[in-house]
Formats: sequence, structure tokens, C-alpha cells
Amino acid sequence: MQIKKTKISGLKIVTNKIYKDSRGHFKEDFLSKNFTKNHFVFSCTSKSKKNVLRGLHMQLKNGQGKFISVVKGAILDVVVDARKKSKTFGKHFKIILSDKNGKSIFIPSGFLHGFLALQKENIVHYYNTNYRSPKHETGVIWNDKTLKIKWPIKKPILSKKDKRNLKFEELTKKLR
Repeated sequence: MQIKKTKISGLKIVTNKIYKDSRGHFKEDFLSKNFTKNHFVFSCTSKSKKNVLRGLHMQLKNGQGKFISVVKGAILDVVVDARKKSKTFGKHFKIILSDKNGKSIFIPSGFLHGFLALQKENIVHYYNTNYRSPKHETGVIWNDKTLKIKWPIKKPILSKKDKRNLKFEELTKKLR
């Protein structure tokens, strides 16, 4: 397992070795000894068809650190630093995570997170450092002009909730 820091403080890319043979493959996704400052309390899985865009999401209170891996398919994973006192506040980072490239991402608390599903079927697994709190959930619209995220799609499939997400400027007024 290789862990690589990014230009955004706390954001880490994890590359795992994939062991392949005639039966399929085996991959160790997560080792807690590499994340001793974080206590993961629950995990969840999402399944998305091609062109589904989930996000950009975060929790205003009870923030969540996340460890994201792709079990099947591929996603364009995008995070935005929403930590007001951070040197990289408002900056984004993109990476392709897939079942083939063995990459995962650790996202500290205080980031917006979203992804675009790139293949016919995409299964994403999350480990979280805090429980989901629906009343503290918020989001920023995927194509917010101030964030300048270049998505490879013009009309993604969005949930009703994500269609009503805030502009980044509106979110910043809610941040501590």
C-alpha cells in the first residue's frame, strides 16, 4: 500500500496492490494502522449507473472524514476544500478511482465530495469517521462557476436533492 500526499493538506491518495490470477483478483483496500488519527465508525456502499453525478456533499456539523474505494467500475472523484481557514479553501482535486487502478482516496472532514460514474455499473464503498446526520447535510451544485471544476459531461443524471444544491458562495456564509 502506497500513500501519497496531495497539494491539499490532509487529502491522501492510496494505491493498493491488486493480486490477480485465473480466479479474479484480491485487493486490501484499507489498513487502519495507516490512519491512526482517524476513527472510522461506519461504512456504506453506493451503486450508480453511467453518467450519475453524486454531490457535491458535506455535513456542516458532525463532519465526516471519508475513505473512498471503488469495488466495481470507475468514477471521477472530486473534492473541494471547504475549510475556511485552509490555504487551499475553495480549491478542488480530481482523480479517477476504479476497480482496475487500485486507487482510493482519504478525504478529511471539512471537504465537499462528489463523483461522476464513468462505467455502466459503478459500486463505491465509503468508510466514514462520523455517522450520517441528515439534518446537517448540505451540498454545492456540481457546476458552480466559482469552483471551476471541469467535468467531462454537460448533462449528468442528478437526484432532485442535488439539483437544488447551493452555490459555493452561499455555503461559505454557513461555514464557521
